[in-house]
Amino acid sequence: MRLRRGIAIAAVAGGGAVTTMLVGLVTNAVSDESRWPGWLGWLQEHAWFSFVVLGVTMAGLTALLAGLSETRPPTPPGRPEDGAGPPGAAQVLRSLPRDTAAFTDRAAELERLVGSVRASQEHGEGLPVHVIDGMPGVGKTTFAVHAGHLLSERFPDGQLFVNLNGYTPGRTPVQAGEALASLLAAAGVPTQQIPVGDDVGAVTEARAAMWRSRLADKKALLILDNAASYRQLEPLLPGGSGCLVLVTSRKRLVANEEVVMSVDALPPDHAVELFVRLSGRPADALGRDVVEELVRLCGCLPLGVSLLAARLRHHPSWTAEDLRGRLVAARDRLGELRAGERAVTATFDLSYRDLAPERQRFFRQLGFFPGTDLDAHAGAALGQVSVVVARLYLEALYDDHLIDEHPGSRYRLHDLLRDYARGLAAEGDSMDHVQAVQRVCTYYLAAVAVANGHIVRSGAAVPPAPDGASRVETPVLESRADALSWLETERANVLACVRRANGLALYDLVVRIAAAMAPFLRQAGPWDQAVGLHRTAAEAARHTGDQRGRGDALAELGVVRRFMASYPQAIEALNDAVTAYEAVDDRRGKADALNQLGIVWYLTADNEDAARAQTAALALYRELGNRLGQANALADLGMTHRQMSRFDAAVEAQSEALAIYRELGDRYGEANSLRDLGVVHCLMGTYDLAARHHQEAFDIYLELDDRVHQAYALNELGVVRRLTGNTEAARTAHSQALTHFTELGERFGRATSVRHLGVVERVTGDATEAIRLLVEALDVYRELGSRGGEAASLSELGVARGVAGDRDGAVEAFQRGLEILRGLGDRCGEAEVLNHWGMLLFTSGEPTAARARFDQALTLARDIRCLLEEARALEGIGRCDWTIDGPGHGVGSLRAAVTVYRRLGVSAAVDDIERLLV
Repeated sequence: MRLRRGIAIAAVAGGGAVTTMLVGLVTNAVSDESRWPGWLGWLQEHAWFSFVVLGVTMAGLTALLAGLSETRPPTPPGRPEDGAGPPGAAQVLRSLPRDTAAFTDRAAELERLVGSVRASQEHGEGLPVHVIDGMPGVGKTTFAVHAGHLLSERFPDGQLFVNLNGYTPGRTPVQAGEALASLLAAAGVPTQQIPVGDDVGAVTEARAAMWRSRLADKKALLILDNAASYRQLEPLLPGGSGCLVLVTSRKRLVANEEVVMSVDALPPDHAVELFVRLSGRPADALGRDVVEELVRLCGCLPLGVSLLAARLRHHPSWTAEDLRGRLVAARDRLGELRAGERAVTATFDLSYRDLAPERQRFFRQLGFFPGTDLDAHAGAALGQVSVVVARLYLEALYDDHLIDEHPGSRYRLHDLLRDYARGLAAEGDSMDHVQAVQRVCTYYLAAVAVANGHIVRSGAAVPPAPDGASRVETPVLESRADALSWLETERANVLACVRRANGLALYDLVVRIAAAMAPFLRQAGPWDQAVGLHRTAAEAARHTGDQRGRGDALAELGVVRRFMASYPQAIEALNDAVTAYEAVDDRRGKADALNQLGIVWYLTADNEDAARAQTAALALYRELGNRLGQANALADLGMTHRQMSRFDAAVEAQSEALAIYRELGDRYGEANSLRDLGVVHCLMGTYDLAARHHQEAFDIYLELDDRVHQAYALNELGVVRRLTGNTEAARTAHSQALTHFTELGERFGRATSVRHLGVVERVTGDATEAIRLLVEALDVYRELGSRGGEAASLSELGVARGVAGDRDGAVEAFQRGLEILRGLGDRCGEAEVLNHWGMLLFTSGEPTAARARFDQALTLARDIRCLLEEARALEGIGRCDWTIDGPGHGVGSLRAAVTVYRRLGVSAAVDDIERLLV
């Protein structure tokens, strides 16, 4: 009976067909006692075989051997068996599997685990249970075993490993009572002393008490691998404070005192290292790029990487490229990840089969999600359930390690699990995929419509919510900040939905989503993604013959191209948009496109074309009674007038625009008009008013969380600060703007910040650094085709080169700058260059030639009421006369310059002239 009980324990602990065969062999031997010693010897000799190959745990085998040993002849006194201690002493069993070569550096996790154990031992505290969790195939068991070997010296009384078969294919989870019998036998408890009985609960409790007593004063390490639940493992926990328990599980097992350690996929570099090592090939023979793609396709899961490397090792004729080709070409990537009878799918399949049918369906639907991570709202749309139910399902799948949780109550499928879910879904109705994408796209349309209610400017056209939006549960967005945050979080998912919908020929959804996302992408970018979106939408609209939709997509494409300073492409897209709108007599769309064309021409200083387009747009808006459109066209026309040095016309147009924006409550338009009025007033020399307008604009942009326009306002503030003598405040403002533009990838704005910083460096005496910065800005302006920016850079570059003693270089810069400015009609800029050139000639000892330049500048400045350049010209004329005709001459011009400078608040220039007069 004792023998049969040992056999039964072995069968339960080991499981499997081969264990059954082993039990059968031993049972046959029972009838012939003369054969027992031979069978026993064979079993002891092949214990490793039964453990490694047959899947029989060492604990189960020990139980079997314990049953046999009770029938063997007693050991002669004084000659204990090898490995046995004195009579009555507990066995020291080391049953850890060998440390595998597949282990790849997890230094941070190991450091945390070892540090936790060391701290507890050094402080005399009880060791907490350490739960190592993670998704299938991520290497939990390998990590636990490696850590066990690393910590083995700290636990001299034994290191035990038990596979609880929580998710082992083909096996049922080991019950706690069965595992306890194996552990007690492994710890040296005679099998006849292990409690038995029909009451499973009572027997389990009795065995647990014996187990705790057995290890009460011991320092042992116990690895409970592949646990299905906390209920399964709780009775196995030792009672002594000196024992360490490592638990691995796919589920997050909740207890009161455990230390939870999640094991994630390997970093790509470590995954590559593992693949190379296990492939048996030299690294240089594999090709780094190919291996990187292979491990990426495996999701950097150690199991997947190991299985794939094994395929290459077992096929000497294959190259890494051959393997990559097989993997990429396979419809089901998981089907290629096999090594013998092992497959990655097997690790996923058991977890999936444990799910209730409704959760299985929900999991399959997740495989259709086009994006990366999702929340309960998107999950509800996919699974056709309520948000409450979707949240419960997601939390359950998270507990089962079939999805990962990310901050913000968001969830993500690992790449391999995503493919697995898609493979499952593909076995069903082929329309499921299309319908799932339609559902999630409809959800996003409804949710974006809610967000647009907070971010779209008052009076602007808002893309309508989709049909049936009232039946879609959308997130609660109570403010502009909420809307922007949600859109930022979901942007990648929405764009992925557009790509999937386009691939499924759901063209109407593509056009509608692109239009819905346009207001946000205008503000937030990234603009290269927006370009792709609107191109896709324009082509989708062409497929369906939707000219209005095509016009909308092309217009948005033009706007984004303008943001990217791709001006020729912007003009092409906007012209195509005008044509599309005209085909369907959409006057509102045509007006919008014309106004945007005007902005592009303004930026490229094609001022006459800009004014013509904006005037045409203004007329259409007035016909339509569109107040916001009127304000936009007036504001942009005001900017064009300002650039043409028509300051009075600029102030008039911009002031009318500002009044309409305030009437509409349009804070964004209000800020834009304030900023441009500030620029005009700066050019007119009313610096206090300019600074006030710029600060008001900046404050509104800050409220709107618009970093692009915050940066533009900072640059304008910096100019005013520099002109009024506060160079450090100017440097700070331009530096902040430069940081914003650099982070946003806005090249035009960045070049402008660099140019202004170059001027600050020149004013503060570092001509060399000024030249470097100005050349950098000049190169970018030329690359972008910005003639206005090029001219401004050349003007300042001429001054800096003159200060540095490069007279010829300075003259060359002034000449080229003047050519551009005269072509643009920028008379204020022309006056500025003439004044700079005059000062260069004056300091070079050519006062007569210098006076001619100052005279030209004075005529221009007075004609356009540009007070700063008027004062500079008067000062230059006075200094030239003083030099040419002797001291005392030119005093009238100098005093006139002082009067203008004082009105402007340019105190440094006033001080310089007064010192000369004294």
